[in-house]
Amino acid sequence: MAVKVRIPTPLQKLAGGKGEVMIEAASIQQMIDTLEKNYPGMKERLCDEQGKIRRFVNVYLNEEDIRFLDKEATALKAGDEISIVPAIAGG
Repeated sequence: MAVKVRIPTPLQKLAGGKGEVMIEAASIQQMIDTLEKNYPGMKERLCDEQGKIRRFVNVYLNEEDIRFLDKEATALKAGDEISIVPAIAGG
């Protein structure tokens, strides 16, 4: 099942300059693994050493934060849209 993944500007270089990519995945974890397979270096920027999404990376499924769903185990269906949003810090 194909889902649309929006790539944030800081990671677009890894994705060949693309702002959006279509990925075949049944869960957020599978989406991350497929991103890594297709665009090496992506997973280390999104996930920590245990494979969990980093604290400063927000992932939304159809505009809902996956932290309030099933996190990395959140199921996907055809046509879903995933947005990867790095947190912005500053003062």
